[in-house]
Amino acid sequence: MKLDPTDLAQITATTLGNYNDVAEDFREGTRDHDVSQNINALLRNITAPAPFQILDFGCGPGRDLRTFTALGHIATGLDGSERFAEMARADSGCEVFHQNFLELDLPAARFDGIFANASLYHVPLQELPRVLSQLRGALKPGGVLFSSNPRGGNEEGWKGERYGSFHDLQSWGALVTEAGFAEVEHYYRPEGLPRDRQPWLASVWRRV
Repeated sequence: MKLDPTDLAQITATTLGNYNDVAEDFREGTRDHDVSQNINALLRNITAPAPFQILDFGCGPGRDLRTFTALGHIATGLDGSERFAEMARADSGCEVFHQNFLELDLPAARFDGIFANASLYHVPLQELPRVLSQLRGALKPGGVLFSSNPRGGNEEGWKGERYGSFHDLQSWGALVTEAGFAEVEHYYRPEGLPRDRQPWLASVWRRV
């Protein structure tokens, strides 16, 4: 069923409202998450000369902005949660855009890489082609998009007070390819576990 503008506004407001409400607990609960595998997957596939211009799309409280900066890169955050944007600016010292994912206003061809770690799954399926196209436009030619999403059977809906869409590799790949990207690699997380205990699909894509 097609979501109308009222539906989309409710999805955005409710999901972001929940993140604002739990911002402090979320920061503490994710502070020590090891996403080095994902960060390395993005960085090793960027062919531009360092330092890289990186957009952390859905940066949350700013944990990974600090990591990119410590590695010598120029990191910019983006988050729809006002509380997360405030935290990320304060904790990282980086520029952080306060924009929700359905109302993006991104600079053209600015970034060498986009790090979308546990964020794009909040975009409803019908809006994903537009959002992916906007991300492509924010990348320099040959730039790289990393995404990590909880995988599923191509369903979408509410999980508590947050909305998500959950794709398998085939459907996710079709969406990103149609938006003007070519796959570089994909893998499942956490590494070293049987597939039925790897709920996350990570993939790397190059702007073509």
